[in-house]
Amino acid sequence: MAATTLKELTLEEVAQHNTPDDLWVVIDAKVYNLSRFKDLHPGGLAVLLDEEVAGQDATEAFYGLHRHEVLERPQYKRLQIGIIQGQKSVIYDRVVGEISQVPYAEPTWLTPGYFSPYYSDNHREFQKAVRRFVDEVVYDDAQAREEDGKRPSQFVFDKMAEINMHAMRMGPGKHLKGRTLMGGLVKPEEFDYFHELIITQELVRCGARGYGDGMLGGKVIGLPPVLNFGSEELKAKVIPEVLAGKKFICLAISEAMAGSDVMGLQTTAKLSEDGKEWIINGSKKWITNATFADYFTVGCKTDDGLTVMLVERGPGVETRQIKTSYSTSAGTGYITFDDVHVPVGNTLGEVGGGIFVILSNFNHERWVMCCSSARSQRSVVEECLKWASQRKAFGKLLISQPVIRSKIAAMIARTESVQSWLENITYQMIHMTYKQQAQKLAGPIGFLKSYSTQCAQDTARDAVQIFGGRGITKSGMGKFIEHYYRTVTFDALLGGAEDVLADLGVRQAMRSMPKNARL
Repeated sequence: MAATTLKELTLEEVAQHNTPDDLWVVIDAKVYNLSRFKDLHPGGLAVLLDEEVAGQDATEAFYGLHRHEVLERPQYKRLQIGIIQGQKSVIYDRVVGEISQVPYAEPTWLTPGYFSPYYSDNHREFQKAVRRFVDEVVYDDAQAREEDGKRPSQFVFDKMAEINMHAMRMGPGKHLKGRTLMGGLVKPEEFDYFHELIITQELVRCGARGYGDGMLGGKVIGLPPVLNFGSEELKAKVIPEVLAGKKFICLAISEAMAGSDVMGLQTTAKLSEDGKEWIINGSKKWITNATFADYFTVGCKTDDGLTVMLVERGPGVETRQIKTSYSTSAGTGYITFDDVHVPVGNTLGEVGGGIFVILSNFNHERWVMCCSSARSQRSVVEECLKWASQRKAFGKLLISQPVIRSKIAAMIARTESVQSWLENITYQMIHMTYKQQAQKLAGPIGFLKSYSTQCAQDTARDAVQIFGGRGITKSGMGKFIEHYYRTVTFDALLGGAEDVLADLGVRQAMRSMPKNARL
């Protein structure tokens, strides 16, 4: 209705409205009446009365200070009273479901005119559907929950369940059998790791790191041990309700005294006198989704060695929030187990064989984190290219400065190299059995995670330099850069520290080192 009542005005007509009580401006061919808004302007009245703003085309000035999304907010949209005669709006931000036209904002396979041997037509159709879903269902909730710290909204989990996205995020496997994936877009037996890569990278585009982990990151790493090592009875009880988004699960391994040192766990599990239950005592720390989890996949020290078991929230289990650098929407928590009784039927894998259960889970967990890191770096590249193309300093656009171009060049090179390595490893995963992946890919995935997170930290630092003070401000033009810089180290630590994983890669390589190799 509002669009039909907008007046067509000339720039000359707008120029006559340049006083505090009669104040109009033009932004991207749209005319706004700021007369009643002037006292509410966060930057004060003086900015609006500047001779290059009041009654003028203030497009350049506006985009030097504000993100386009400001104009999309209802309270500001209603200030528009007309359009400039003979002109059309040309500036846009995020178009729902569409590919970004900014160079390097998308991976090569999504860039018009480029090709890839890895992605089929089905992958491309799948990506379109997932992007539209994320843009329409997830994005706004991600921004709101990242800000208020609440758990991702249940309606998002329910919508994800309708298309079986919770199941797809577990990767290819028997758990997909009989399910309708993405409205029938892909058959369960044809779903592969590139489909999963697409889901992960599309979710990351929301730019909300805490929310991203709150989006059941605990399930992605906590449910596989149940899928692969749980009894049929246990799987029948737990898997359907978790994949339906009705119950939540997390992986509880890390402790205050044992992070990457899995064998140093102190939480104990003792058999009851009748041998029917485990009695667990101890604590876990920095556990993603712990505060709202219904189930905990727990690593414990038993008389026979490390053992993994599934614990249901109940008497003796307590969780409390841990505030970290990112949003509490992730549900990061501290867990205590005080004489918690768990049926022996909840044991995952062999008693004393917990290290195999845990290690078999690491490859997929780390690979998912590499998918996320690659995409988040690309989003930073897009933000920097946009900013450098609209921000002026010393009378010139930032992009005209050689030092800025050099930083962006390094960002692009790092991003492209991480994505290329990631796609190569993903291709190997598709053509290897689970056992072959465990034997051959632990080292390469460890290297990739170590490399990608180091690249990410370099990119975060350069991005802050490009954005300046805005890059350390939680709102406004640099809000995504500030958020990225503040949270980038999570990927460097979760799932195994950079140095530990790099060392793992070298040690695995040395196992294949020929005994007779000489210079």
